[in-house]
Amino acid sequence: MDKYLKDFLEYLEIEKNFAILTIKSYDNDIRKFLEFLGDDIHSLKTVNNLKLREYLAFLKENKYARSTIARKVSSIKSFLRFLKNENILENNTWELISIPKREKRLPKFIYVDEALDLLEVPEKYSILGCRDRAILEVLYGTGIRVSELAGLDLCSVNTEEGFLKVKGKGSKERILPLGSYALQALAVYLSRSRPSLEECNQSKEKNEALFLNRFGERLSVRSIRRLVHKYGLKIGDGRNLSPHVLRHSFASHLLNAGADLRVVQELMGHASVSTTQIYTHITKEELKRTYMKAHPRA
Repeated sequence: MDKYLKDFLEYLEIEKNFAILTIKSYDNDIRKFLEFLGDDIHSLKTVNNLKLREYLAFLKENKYARSTIARKVSSIKSFLRFLKNENILENNTWELISIPKREKRLPKFIYVDEALDLLEVPEKYSILGCRDRAILEVLYGTGIRVSELAGLDLCSVNTEEGFLKVKGKGSKERILPLGSYALQALAVYLSRSRPSLEECNQSKEKNEALFLNRFGERLSVRSIRRLVHKYGLKIGDGRNLSPHVLRHSFASHLLNAGADLRVVQELMGHASVSTTQIYTHITKEELKRTYMKAHPRA
């Protein structure tokens, strides 16, 4: 049995060029299914739509989330198709089982007034405060992912022309405009804070990273998440804020103001416009909130 699974994982790596973490996920999902069957090739050969439906029921009884069940079924069916193509399996009645639909969850976001409050929280004149203000302005002003922000170098920013060069998923580059507030915050950070932080680097080697930590090294994704969360606790009701919430807010605020969906797709770096369309649902929440605040009979 291990041989068949090993061959399949090699197929995912070599033929499909899947990421290591994705392959590990497939490996785990399939091993759990094999345990359920009894980890025997004869049991696998008898897999049909009834057996797979039985496994679905097992997952539901054990309170797995619908999204997790969908992923597991998808992994299993890919493995079974591979075995069928290798003439190891004869029937394919398990194809009759549809993958459970994932739960549609609206992305979390903050309102414009909350975003503006957040941007005023960092100290204006301290070294780390200037840095953090620039980080928040860039996150909210461009909608980039936290990993993209952490990967920015000095050469990624063109302050004269006002744009940011970002390397996104699949190493795809995109050019993003920088608003006046983000440009101003970056200018203050680059002139006042970054030189002081760079001097803290004991190696004394020039660091090309745009955002540095207190030791003069590249600021990590984890540290960025932590500082966004810290400032998020200081606004409103102390909500659990993350860089991704700011990304969602960036998109929803643009659409609320009338931005074209295709433009927002390009700014967000989405491969498909269907991914961007989910933010149109958020605008309904914004409309409702505005109505409740403004209308005298709400």
